[in-house]
Amino acid sequence: MAEQGSYSFRGIGMLMRVVAVVTSSIATIISTVLPLAFGYDVSKFNLFLLFILLVIGGFLVHGVLTHVFNDITDFHSGTDQESPGLLSGGSRVLQTGTMTLGMLKRIGLIVTAILVFAAALFFLFGQIELAILCMVGLWGAATYSLAPFRFAYRPFLGEWLSLFPSLLLLGLAAPWIMLDHIPAWAWQNALINAIWCMAWVMIHHVPDIPADRRATPVKGTSVVWAVKRFGMNRAGLPALIYLILVGLIAFSMIGDRPIGAIGTLLMLGYGIYLVLRMRVRDVEQVTAYEKVLLLLAMVTAIWLGLFPAM
Repeated sequence: MAEQGSYSFRGIGMLMRVVAVVTSSIATIISTVLPLAFGYDVSKFNLFLLFILLVIGGFLVHGVLTHVFNDITDFHSGTDQESPGLLSGGSRVLQTGTMTLGMLKRIGLIVTAILVFAAALFFLFGQIELAILCMVGLWGAATYSLAPFRFAYRPFLGEWLSLFPSLLLLGLAAPWIMLDHIPAWAWQNALINAIWCMAWVMIHHVPDIPADRRATPVKGTSVVWAVKRFGMNRAGLPALIYLILVGLIAFSMIGDRPIGAIGTLLMLGYGIYLVLRMRVRDVEQVTAYEKVLLLLAMVTAIWLGLFPAM
């Protein structure tokens, strides 16, 4: 494997998992950029530059660094080697020999240095919001997989202490920077998008339950916790809980944003239906449902962006 690895376009594409990043991180950015573009008197040129900057940051943090750290840690624990490897089980760059462990470590160091350097520059030039965004993204990527935190290996911590703050701030970034306050619609959009992303991540972990339980240390995801406590048929419980949270936020919006709320609830209803009828031992079906949940999350994000108010 060490002799075959190379920095190829194929390897970078596998590592970044572009579809997942676009349907989560990039959709989250679009969800709060659209209302600014069509409903506010802001510089469209500055907004476009900010959008590009956020997209680059989203790919660096969620497409590269998070996956690099996750691949390294899951390789050492052994879970990725045992995974069915359809959508779950890491990027597969190590398992296929497309990249080596040393290459992943070098990429991780370079991207970490870029984010720290960018945060320092933003701070020096008074762009405090962008500096915070860089450091929160770095925090999320590192704490999700790397020791001593390794929050992905503990139930609920990976979602709430690593994924959630990074995704929430990414969603809030555009209105936070472009306006003198963060409107209610921005908080609603960012919260829904972040929590919905956490829901499909839970489905992403379902096929890896046997591998995660055999890992050293055990990768005690929220899904593994649910199976241990309630049995294999309740593996979808964490995803269901997060989708219900999305529903509560959507219901709270009905009075002020009926179109956005109702559209969200319709897509949410289909998502909940899929989770309830999911056969957790059928890896192909679970993978197919995960793809649908990704699509629903993206459509919801764009829908909310198009209808920030009635």
